[in-house]
Amino acid sequence: MKKGLLYLFVLICSTAMFTSCNNDEKEIFPVDEELVGTYKGAMDIVLDKLPIAAQLPKNVNISKAGDNQIKMELKDFVFGGMNIGTITIDRCDLVRSGDVYSFTGSQTLTLLDPIGTCPVTVKGTIGKGNLKMNIDVDVKALNQSVKVDYSGVKLSGSEKTEAKITAFTIDNALVLEQPVINEEQGTITFKVNETATADDLKAMAPTLTISEKAVVNPASGVAQDFSNGKKVTYTVVAENGTVKEYVASIAGNLNVLSLPFEEWTSVGEGPAMHDEPLPKDLLASSVEGAALLFLYGVEGFPVYKTNDKVAGESAIKLVTMDTSAAANSLVPALVSGSVFTGKFDLKYAFSDKLLCTRFGVPYTKKPVRFKGWYKYTPGEKFIDGTDYKDIKVIAGKKDECSIQAVLYKVTKDDEVLTGHDLNSSDKRVAVAVLQDGTAKANYTEFDIPFTLLDGKSYEAGAKYKMAIVCSSSKEGDFFKGAGGSTLILDELEVIGE
Repeated sequence: MKKGLLYLFVLICSTAMFTSCNNDEKEIFPVDEELVGTYKGAMDIVLDKLPIAAQLPKNVNISKAGDNQIKMELKDFVFGGMNIGTITIDRCDLVRSGDVYSFTGSQTLTLLDPIGTCPVTVKGTIGKGNLKMNIDVDVKALNQSVKVDYSGVKLSGSEKTEAKITAFTIDNALVLEQPVINEEQGTITFKVNETATADDLKAMAPTLTISEKAVVNPASGVAQDFSNGKKVTYTVVAENGTVKEYVASIAGNLNVLSLPFEEWTSVGEGPAMHDEPLPKDLLASSVEGAALLFLYGVEGFPVYKTNDKVAGESAIKLVTMDTSAAANSLVPALVSGSVFTGKFDLKYAFSDKLLCTRFGVPYTKKPVRFKGWYKYTPGEKFIDGTDYKDIKVIAGKKDECSIQAVLYKVTKDDEVLTGHDLNSSDKRVAVAVLQDGTAKANYTEFDIPFTLLDGKSYEAGAKYKMAIVCSSSKEGDFFKGAGGSTLILDELEVIGE
């Protein structure tokens, strides 16, 4: 009987011990299989009940801390322009509720200044590829609290990682220098016409090209306010949650010396009647001298108004005239069509024809680029009419056009360059020259940077003139070219700063 009671007592104690041990064991959750990974999402941030960020893109990393614990890591936590460091909770206890787990955790962290040491608590839910949580940061050093509301989805690991703006353009005539992207500094800068008003700059709508499968905010094509030095921050988020920010702004103003060839005037009577481009205080052309050639039996003119244009209502057509049949001491063997900034002075017509072209008008900016549109058809027969008594046909030689802009320095207002020294004077400081003067059947755009000549520099405050000179025959100033060579120009501009 005593032995039976002893056996029963041992059995009961053993069962109790086994039950107690089994109850002390914690459930093992599939942390690695279901929960661990990087979550892509967004967070709202409130500082002492004041919202300071909404839907701020951010990734959160979840790793395993135990069989029923996770580690939460939010790197580079930024709010109010401050990066206060990485928020990490090493152990968050999990409680299962079906396929979803709730978790809580707390830890005292030392974050970057001015936050310092502060307690952080987190609670949320995770599972089925989703993560939702609230983070509370008690910023004792500032006597403030920061609350974060986060929601994200788990990444597969195959998502695109690039977050870049690869192109940024603004289709607006006031933008004279298209935006330049500095990838390293994360800036986008552009320059506008100095005539642009604050109202003009309040509705610039950039067009953006971004990395594949990335998104950007603000979106492409949405008007932004760049007035009064305002900057616009563009946030690009890659498919995998990588974030890149770009700050876009106006870098400065530019000046435009514009030649649209929209204004013309009719000059002369009878067979001498012809059109001349305006304004007269800016533009001159070879038609001013050639208009009297009808007295020697020469028909036609080297300069015309044309409706074959790029923009507006008209453009200018320059035509080289083969006048060799009437050549004499007063009539050159060849008259090239030319237009230029400056004056045409007939008083030199009988003494030195190259002195008639007085190139250049006052210019107070530092030139940056020379741009415009042109089309060109060379004539069939190239002649050398340097000596009107011995005119030569140069077999196989093709005519070319000439388009250039020359900045030169002067000390007096009446100083000019002429047909003798436009391309050789030591007064020249910078040039922008079209290198390809060959045939162009269709309108072709050019945009040429100004290049400082050897040993020259731009001196702010010095006195300069700008000579824009275009000709239907590149060697027309030496009376060489092909009759019928035709150069059409439109929308010429010198951009300066």
